[in-house]
Amino acid sequence: MTVSIRGAHLIDPASGLDKVCDLHIEAGRIVAIGDAPEGFHAAQEIDAAGLTAAPGLVDLSVALREPGYSRKGSIESETRAAAAGGVTSLCFPPQTKPVLDTSAVAELILDRAREAGNAKVFPIGALTKGLAGEQLSELVALRDAGCVAFTNGLAPMASNRVLLRSLEYAATFDLTVVFTSQDAELAADGIAHEGPTASFRGLAGIPETAETVALARNLLLVEQSGVRAHFSQLTSARGVEMIAQAQARGLPVTADVALYQLILTDEALADFSSLYHVQPPLRSRKDRDALREAVKSGVIQAIASHHQPHEADAKNAPFAATDPGISSVELLLPLAMTLVQDGLLDLPTLLARLSSGPAAALRLPAGKLAIGAAADVVLFEADGQTLAGETWHSRGQNCPFLGHCLPGVVRCTLVDGHIVHAV
Repeated sequence: MTVSIRGAHLIDPASGLDKVCDLHIEAGRIVAIGDAPEGFHAAQEIDAAGLTAAPGLVDLSVALREPGYSRKGSIESETRAAAAGGVTSLCFPPQTKPVLDTSAVAELILDRAREAGNAKVFPIGALTKGLAGEQLSELVALRDAGCVAFTNGLAPMASNRVLLRSLEYAATFDLTVVFTSQDAELAADGIAHEGPTASFRGLAGIPETAETVALARNLLLVEQSGVRAHFSQLTSARGVEMIAQAQARGLPVTADVALYQLILTDEALADFSSLYHVQPPLRSRKDRDALREAVKSGVIQAIASHHQPHEADAKNAPFAATDPGISSVELLLPLAMTLVQDGLLDLPTLLARLSSGPAAALRLPAGKLAIGAAADVVLFEADGQTLAGETWHSRGQNCPFLGHCLPGVVRCTLVDGHIVHAV
């Protein structure tokens, strides 16, 4: 099918493109930017005057909840929510049931994602079998089945020796390992950032050192093994400093931050709302400000939703007894636009952290508008407003931003030149 997007303000952070022009698509690929190729006839034209066209967003962590947790969400519902948020490519973590530690599970998920057709899905496999931290998964077989990286998430490894051997094996095959750095013993039984808010409210705290102790160990083992590493869900100012120092030393490390960590602080826990219960926890204003500066400077090159949908009962209990996580992929672009509204980032830099940055971090074939590239495009009204929750596709309504008026409106999302979302 041939498509022409007419009169959009094209912004492509990967190439520096920033101008009003047309975009022409054929057979799922971008064939021209500006004038149409000779003999090109569009079967469909999209009037995008007044809209911004950018690479489809790339989200490095979207829990699809399938297989095993269909009460929380499904591949169809959560990829549809992602498309509504402007996301065309997403990675999903291995915490499924069964755990994503075999080729069969990876192939099942990819088959269902292709059937849904709402977004391109890239699995992140379990580093160890069952995420038990003891026996290495069949990493090469998982890679061949489509896994783009490997992680143990917040599940601890049996020992530093097991972790080192796992990293050395991954390095041998040029595989990327994703770390969520939190020391399980220091974080044990904690549910909130250890600080004045937690103390005043009587909530068990998780100290900053739960992140930094684990981060220091992980960085040392990355340096020793030579593995390519991505550090996910940074939460602390000190953690940001450590990543910056590692990058300055030339270590092959990248990092992302959950979007809600750039907006919220632990002060949100004042009324005990379980909607703000996340792991790793919301931290102090000082930490949030440091995360924002790291996004601005590029030390953190990716912003992710870290979308975790839950059924209503999972959040309907005393704070400590609720499941952590926020359903947020559906609002990824409008929530991120608050950073532009607040003057923290300009629009091209924000789009870089939402597209080319995350794509480069995990070496994904996504995140750019270029001739020959896949026609994965988001069209949005930068000056419009989204009433969060007015329409909602995710099964999880565990989102503290519902009812808020947010800047920007996703008008159309295309995957391989096909419209998967439009309003």
